Amino acid sequence: MTRSWWGWGNVENAVTGDERAALTKRIGTLMPSADLTVHEPPEVSDLDLPDPRVTPPQALADLCSADRTDRAAHAHGKAFRDVVRNLLGEVRNPPDLVVHPRTEADVVDVLDWATKANIAVIPFGGGSSVVGGIEPRFDGPAVSLDLGKLDQVLEIDRTSRAARIQAGVLGPALEDQLREHDLTLRHFPQSFEFSSLGGWLATRAGGHFATLYTHIDDLVESMRVVTPSGISESRRLPGSGAGPSPDRMFLGSEGTLGVITQAWMRLQDRPKWRANASVHFDDYAAAVNCTRAIAQSGLYPTNCRLLDPVEAFINAGTSSAGGVLVLAFESADHPVDAWLARALELCRDHSGAVQEQTKASENWRSSFLRMPYQRDALATQSMIAETFETACTWNRFDELKAAVTAAANDAMRTVGVTGVVTCRFTHVYPDGPAPYFGIYAAGRWGATLSQWDDIKVAVSEALANAGGTITHHHAVGRDHRPWYDRQRPDPFAAALRAAKSALDPAGILNPGVLL
Repeated sequence: MTRSWWGWGNVENAVTGDERAALTKRIGTLMPSADLTVHEPPEVSDLDLPDPRVTPPQALADLCSADRTDRAAHAHGKAFRDVVRNLLGEVRNPPDLVVHPRTEADVVDVLDWATKANIAVIPFGGGSSVVGGIEPRFDGPAVSLDLGKLDQVLEIDRTSRAARIQAGVLGPALEDQLREHDLTLRHFPQSFEFSSLGGWLATRAGGHFATLYTHIDDLVESMRVVTPSGISESRRLPGSGAGPSPDRMFLGSEGTLGVITQAWMRLQDRPKWRANASVHFDDYAAAVNCTRAIAQSGLYPTNCRLLDPVEAFINAGTSSAGGVLVLAFESADHPVDAWLARALELCRDHSGAVQEQTKASENWRSSFLRMPYQRDALATQSMIAETFETACTWNRFDELKAAVTAAANDAMRTVGVTGVVTCRFTHVYPDGPAPYFGIYAAGRWGATLSQWDDIKVAVSEALANAGGTITHHHAVGRDHRPWYDRQRPDPFAAALRAAKSALDPAGILNPGVLL
């Protein structure tokens, strides 16, 4: 397989042929006025990339790459705005070099060199950031520190059901190494195939479970982090009350405080029993109340995704006046039919119609995996197709959804595009949901980036004003910084700056992210 330098995933898996024709037809039906002419991406050889400004010391030279494709592929993440800029050939600030360490000692040496030479270092896992987290969006030289060669499960403690794992391993390779022990991390974000353990830890990624084990935080036993000031390694413990947690300082630090090189992760036995269903509603408010009841029931479904009517139609191929709830349970220890049966009782209590066939669930899963590829295809056809996610308490959800929808629709009118707003819950907690909104709009070629940026600002303001978080699991990066600065308490911001000064005195690690 060949990784795409400009878009999501593998070149061989791009949307083509009948799939592209069907996608174009579906969008054309929703938005008859859309100009869906296909614009092909440029070749890397046609990009106007600046020459590297740094030369590595001889001892590190064989770890460093100045290859044009390597630099272009590490210049941006995989957000809509990244894809559009790549399509337009706007790769203005690529890293000067891409460094591929083979050992933790290599990471130490690179940070020592960069600190002395005042070169910014951007830790890079799978490159799937959608918030500008891996982009050298600043003046001055920078290297991208690609941890892809640190990709092994180093040790397994079967008794404690945990493993010591290098941070550069991508999702599929990790699961392949655990499968022979009949174990799994069971963390499957949408980016699973193209994101790394270190990236999940650095961004506090949300994963497979809609309830209970929702974030990678829940699966961490201890972490080892290389900083310019030394190596931090926490003790392996199931829990501790010994002061503030050192792991919590590095979880979500997005490469600004240190480079995560390995971690002990809590594992699970591979599930043997599964049960699932989909439930249709005539009233969206009833669907929301039903989802809340399930989230507060203690049943802890593996999947509990509520799709609003527009989301259900576009991505699950299902028409439902009040939306569709996709439910699933799984266990390695016992059958789960009783848990599903009780959840479905709650659904019927809220006038939900249980579907004997799970076509909506199957369609949703298939669409979920293809969404990033389809987003890229739509981007080449002047469509704005992007998402934003948040979390709020249940008592504020109605207000937040109304505010976000109004802000997005007003912004689309202002920038002169016609589109729709969708909403689904990716995760649910006893005290609130994590709504995930989608925008599908017919843009104008050459203007879709600025059009999206205006929509994004309007929506982000609505989220902040309605009491939501600027991000539930996509991280802060550079794109969310203005709203993150307002969301975090001032004393904590001061403490974070102090930690940054102590661990990275020269300020070389991922400048502009978080601080």
